[in-house]
Amino acid sequence: MFARITHLCVLLVQRYLPSPFVFSALLTLLVLAAGMLFTGQSLPAMVGHWNGGFWTLLAFAMQMALIFVTGHALANAPAVSRQLDRLAGLAHSPGQAVVLVTLVALAGCWLNWGFGLVVGAVFAQALARRVAGVDYPLLVAAAYSGFLVWHGGLSGSIPLALASGGADLARVSGGVLTEAIGIQRSLFTPLNLAIVAGLAIGLPLLNRAMHPHEGVRVADPSLLAQVRPEPPRRDTPAQRLDDSRLLALALVGMALVYFVGHFASQGFALGLNVVIALFLFAGLLLHGTPERYMRAMDESVRGIGGIVLLFPFYAGIMGMMMGANAEGMSLGRQISEAFVAWSSAETFPLLAFLSAGVVNVFVPSGGGQWAVQGPIMLPAGQALGVAPEVTAMAIAWGDAWTNMIQPFWALPLLGIVGLGARDIMGYCLIMLLYSGAVICAAFYFLT
Repeated sequence: MFARITHLCVLLVQRYLPSPFVFSALLTLLVLAAGMLFTGQSLPAMVGHWNGGFWTLLAFAMQMALIFVTGHALANAPAVSRQLDRLAGLAHSPGQAVVLVTLVALAGCWLNWGFGLVVGAVFAQALARRVAGVDYPLLVAAAYSGFLVWHGGLSGSIPLALASGGADLARVSGGVLTEAIGIQRSLFTPLNLAIVAGLAIGLPLLNRAMHPHEGVRVADPSLLAQVRPEPPRRDTPAQRLDDSRLLALALVGMALVYFVGHFASQGFALGLNVVIALFLFAGLLLHGTPERYMRAMDESVRGIGGIVLLFPFYAGIMGMMMGANAEGMSLGRQISEAFVAWSSAETFPLLAFLSAGVVNVFVPSGGGQWAVQGPIMLPAGQALGVAPEVTAMAIAWGDAWTNMIQPFWALPLLGIVGLGARDIMGYCLIMLLYSGAVICAAFYFLT
């Protein structure tokens, strides 16, 4: 019965899910029409919000592109590839391969979402090379399922925003928070740890149970081929300088001085720029020379087309979701307030989570979602007697949850493995249902 349901979901998604670009275009038109209908704004006003938001994520898009290319280049360094292949050797059956990639992706995304996405994708390729009969699309979907825990992990933007304090926190929380809330009250609470544990135990078993009797092979075997590039030529002084290990070590040494100073003064603070720098200089060190690292980056940059194209469109959607009419009412605010109106003190965390899941489909950015919902949900939660950190983590988990049906964040991973969103989203729909049940139960019974 379960196999039939899984097969049906896969077929439905493959038949009816549009490409990520068309998906974003349809969402754009849907939000445009909804904004005009429910907030009473004119077409020029909504298009103005769209244009105002369209270019607001350019810096963030560049960060995402760098997360991808530096992470991909690091994961393809010879030393890292050997370790991933050795780890892949622990799997001797398709079921074991699916379980192993799920656990690795969950651990990686809990530590840092960018690292987890990239390593999960590269590890899925390593397992597909080693394990006969494994279903490649399911293997990739299992790698993506690790992304469910990112907002309950060390790189979650909302818990890190809570821990930062300052004027921005007071503004985004609607004045509820004037002092920082440390991660011991957000990430390391029984509530958050119970959700992570529920997903870490259940997802590997669920993903294994979804494996079909006959796995789907890779249509293009070249996607799994390990390319061993020829070493650079060293015939001229310029070529020897390009392939200089001393020059690479000098740059890595400078970066090391920075990292020591940063972590000594800031503690274990992993912002996006720090993670990108760690990936970049670790990759340079492991590839050994500037020329070899540049070649790895040239190979990695081929997978960022979706990021470059789609980020402006989702930024435009976010602009329309946040664009307010003359009375200060926006579409994002209306969605959040509708859930608040149905809430009591007992049900508010659960409904905050569900509302965040809805908003995330239109605003697939943790920071953007926090900006949309924080000023509304935290004051409402405070009025009902709900602790602000509980409300904030409900928003965080809602943001992570519906990523399973929103192809936006799958783009970096899909760029590595050479699949399309239709290939994995049927499996992700089953993961969405399971994870939703786990998270809903936690917010209903543990708050």
